[in-house]
Amino acid sequence: MSAPVWERRRAAAAGVWQEFHGNKAGLAGLVGLAAIVVLALLAPLITDESGLDVVSATGTPLQPPSGEYLLGTDVDGRSVLLLTFWGARVSLLVGFAATVLSVFIGTLVGVVAAHFGGWVSAVLLRITDFFLVLPSLVLAIALSSVLPKGVATIILAVGITSWPATARLVRAQTLTIESRPYIERARALGGGHAHIIGKHVLPAVLPLVLANTTLVVGSSIIAESTLSFLGLGDPSAVSWGSMLQTAMSSGAVTAGAWWYLLPPGLAIVLIVLAFTLVGRALETVLNPRLKGAR
Repeated sequence: MSAPVWERRRAAAAGVWQEFHGNKAGLAGLVGLAAIVVLALLAPLITDESGLDVVSATGTPLQPPSGEYLLGTDVDGRSVLLLTFWGARVSLLVGFAATVLSVFIGTLVGVVAAHFGGWVSAVLLRITDFFLVLPSLVLAIALSSVLPKGVATIILAVGITSWPATARLVRAQTLTIESRPYIERARALGGGHAHIIGKHVLPAVLPLVLANTTLVVGSSIIAESTLSFLGLGDPSAVSWGSMLQTAMSSGAVTAGAWWYLLPPGLAIVLIVLAFTLVGRALETVLNPRLKGAR
């Protein structure tokens, strides 16, 4: 790639960051998101993983917050703060991985449907409509029920049921791009499908895909928490959803152990809010139709 092209792309990226930096809500979401991700990544360094083992637990079951246990203990005597730190790792892993799978499928379907049109578009749109009509959470529950329990199963279940919205967005944007004169010139000069899609369509579509991706991550984390809360997650892994499920099934609610329910619930709310703020800010910056509406 030539130097002028790289210069233009660096200038465009700098302009996007400048506009994003002016969005206080998006910036606050980015700071909060970065803090949660850093804490999740540093969990093995700042905490002792052995504390997750029920056999190694030394605390009193459902002990209120104290100097020794800042967020109290769970029904097995484990630190709720420790569980929250390690639960972030699984929830974020599922959220990011399921989003990558979902966005990949949606982008592929959307670009192919818009570019080739005809019967290819008709078939892909009917498949997309099928997934849109059926509730994605119900499909994810069905897949998680028939497949072996595990993190990979949740990633697969969430990823292959949440792509239709991305496909619709990408298809609409691709149709807009391919109606422009420079696409006709590329075809007239002998540009093939791979050239047009790779050199013209994808670079123009990816900014909106990026903005949509941040919103999908939040939805994926909620879906993972819901599946884990229903007992369909990995029984050997600690996640925010599994913490809530254990708290409900062990009688923590009736025992008034609010410290067991509040941390994972607030963590889910905060991470989804952070992704939503960042996604909306990126959407405002990258979507030309929304720039004029600010």
